[in-house]
Amino acid sequence: MATLSPFHSSWAHTMRLSVFILLLALAPSLHAAELPEITASVSEDGITFLAGSQIITKYHTAKSVAKPYFFPLDAPNGTGITRPWPMVKGSVPGETTDHVHQKSMWFCHGDIIPEGIELKVRSADKHVQGVDFWSEGVGHGKMVCTEIGKPKAISKTHVSVPTKNDWRTADGTTILTEDRTIHVQATKTGYLILLDINLHASVCPITFGDTKEGSMGVRVHDALRTSQKDGGTVSSSNGEVLKAPIKDNLAVWGKPANWHDYSGKIGEKTAGVAIFDFENNPLKSLWHTRAYGLMAANPFGREKSGFPGAKGKTELVKLKKGENLKLRYGVFVHDGDAKAGEVAAVYESVNSK
Repeated sequence: MATLSPFHSSWAHTMRLSVFILLLALAPSLHAAELPEITASVSEDGITFLAGSQIITKYHTAKSVAKPYFFPLDAPNGTGITRPWPMVKGSVPGETTDHVHQKSMWFCHGDIIPEGIELKVRSADKHVQGVDFWSEGVGHGKMVCTEIGKPKAISKTHVSVPTKNDWRTADGTTILTEDRTIHVQATKTGYLILLDINLHASVCPITFGDTKEGSMGVRVHDALRTSQKDGGTVSSSNGEVLKAPIKDNLAVWGKPANWHDYSGKIGEKTAGVAIFDFENNPLKSLWHTRAYGLMAANPFGREKSGFPGAKGKTELVKLKKGENLKLRYGVFVHDGDAKAGEVAAVYESVNSK
């Protein structure tokens, strides 16, 4: 066997070190090149967002829906992170069939009070003073997508689509209008969906009623419920980590936080979903996060909602006619748990922009 001379050995070591340093320098660009291209396509019933050829989500806007919603909601490893029912029935053995209005991922509020407008049809829920856009019970309101703009490629890994919604009473009267821009972008550990929401009191003064039923929500896959023995984990930006089995009320319920995350094993893969409440939002959300699989950021709940973080707070959020309310929320679907998905780091990176 040939033996290398000291010169050749030193030369080989130098070459290996040079190649290693070069790869380190190229690592960020190589990784960026590995991120999939994010695209959006518009159809009659919504917007489909893809990472390469893999679906991330579809934003459903058909006239038949009570409010626009996102389904499926898939992590990069292909795991559907939200409950399929009622959009797809029978796909999960022993699936839950409660809360038909909790369709995968959505934004709305459970009590919108149009000042000066008589409601011809009222909600069957006597606690609702105005129009209920959260549930789909008797007398509920309807959020109608009236316009979808042209998708815009911000970069190869980031696309945005502007949309418009009318918030209508049960008899079809518009009481609130909304501009909602949807951003979808790829990160190294997941897909980030940002909603830039601009609510306009274009018709009349608006009061946001005091209810826990709101607002930026997801209903996670049944396998992630903390209420079952082999369920998932709820994590909070404040440091709480709540592992199954835990039943309601969760220790994080009704309290402020920058984000909550639900994660766990679905089939053979681990994945999770976080909701981000941005620090520059004019209203800080309290969290309607429950052991049965609901996770929602609610900026409108006050003392009557029962939230511990709202104790003593009775002043409701109001808009005069012509005023706007701008809110921004993120939904981050990721592989692994909150730590592996780098949820905290992703939140910090997007919150600083």
